[in-house]
Amino acid sequence: MNRISKLSVSLMCADLVNLERDIHILEENGVDYLHVDIMDGMFVPSISFGMPVVESIRPCTDMIFDVHMMVVDPERYIEAVRKSGADIISIHVEACKNIIDTLLKIRETGAKPAIAINPETPMET
Repeated sequence: MNRISKLSVSLMCADLVNLERDIHILEENGVDYLHVDIMDGMFVPSISFGMPVVESIRPCTDMIFDVHMMVVDPERYIEAVRKSGADIISIHVEACKNIIDTLLKIRETGAKPAIAINPETPMET
């Protein structure tokens, strides 16, 4: 199958008791990326997965892991997130002290950097 678009599915939709099974179902159905939200309860009110969960599921699949860091000062965690298995690391411009330095730090780890913005944040930011 020759596709241009890529499908990314959020881990938040998975059955947490059966993560490996659900990951294999996604693979069997052509999912390209696994989107993993890491939330700290400070940048956003919810708390979600952390690096131990990413690390534990990394051996289950070769899918690209797109890790979305919804945390305050994400630069503190870049190396740990990459070591846990992230291929792409998305950070929020609103959460960084220095967005350029943080993006460069991501690139230095070998991961692909990405920027996420909150809906109310002006695009110029």
